[in-house]
Amino acid sequence: MKIAKLFIDSKNKLGEGIIWSRKEQKLFWVDIPMPSKLYYYDYSLKNLKKYDMPEMITSLSLRSTNNLLVASHHGINNFNILENKFEKLIDVEKNLPQNRCNDGATDAQGRYWFGTMQNNISPDGGNIEINQNSGSIYFLDKNLKITPVENDLCITNTFVWSPDNTKFYFSDTITGIISSYDFNLQNGKVSNKKDFATFDRGYPDGSAIDTEGYLWNCRWGGSCVVRFNPNGKVDDVIELPVKNVTSCTFGGPNLKTLFITTARMGMDDQYLLENPDTGGVYSIELDVQGMSDNVFLG
Repeated sequence: MKIAKLFIDSKNKLGEGIIWSRKEQKLFWVDIPMPSKLYYYDYSLKNLKKYDMPEMITSLSLRSTNNLLVASHHGINNFNILENKFEKLIDVEKNLPQNRCNDGATDAQGRYWFGTMQNNISPDGGNIEINQNSGSIYFLDKNLKITPVENDLCITNTFVWSPDNTKFYFSDTITGIISSYDFNLQNGKVSNKKDFATFDRGYPDGSAIDTEGYLWNCRWGGSCVVRFNPNGKVDDVIELPVKNVTSCTFGGPNLKTLFITTARMGMDDQYLLENPDTGGVYSIELDVQGMSDNVFLG
């Protein structure tokens, strides 16, 4: 049995959006509920920093040195780490005030793909019931133009591509299904949506992909990360000692460390007393190498 171990005891309410900068050897992730925070860990210096955000932030992309692209409750933003400066780049779905951004990632052409959903987090960090499929998928190009991809979605998660960029993978978490699409790297078109994978523990949340084309999917409520082969069959399972497993990325010097975020949200006091490391960032060393997180080129 493979078991991930606690890497950083961050005690996040809803840790998410974890990415790795291979160039800078830094790990970034978010804690979504207000007061929302952005974390970064300097792998070389073993130094952890966190920044308070002015609104809920949900996912990230590498941009340029010391800058991150940040999806938030109301739009897409730039955050400059050195200046601690959060700046709105573009509004998203101003006509849907009940929505917020959720998961996202950048493709090999430098376009940032992200999903929206009905906001399910109250200002005090509590749960709001989702009662409509108001979510969509979009991508943002280098000119900061937003292109819609798909709508009528509930909880938008998993934005990864096969190593040869011919497949795009996505999950509407509520369905329990990870979907695959044929992907045109040049123009960002997706087609031929198919059911790719399901698993009997928890619900699909964020994912990462390795150089062999195997997809690693975090399981909300399932206490694990499951590895699917390119045909959607279960290849391996990484166990975690906490219930809500949210997002993962490959990092470390050789891209062979899987870093995994988790969440305390929805857990009662007794569970947190018995499982105090809930909400931490976990890691596990693997034999396979992961794909690098791409850089947004806008």
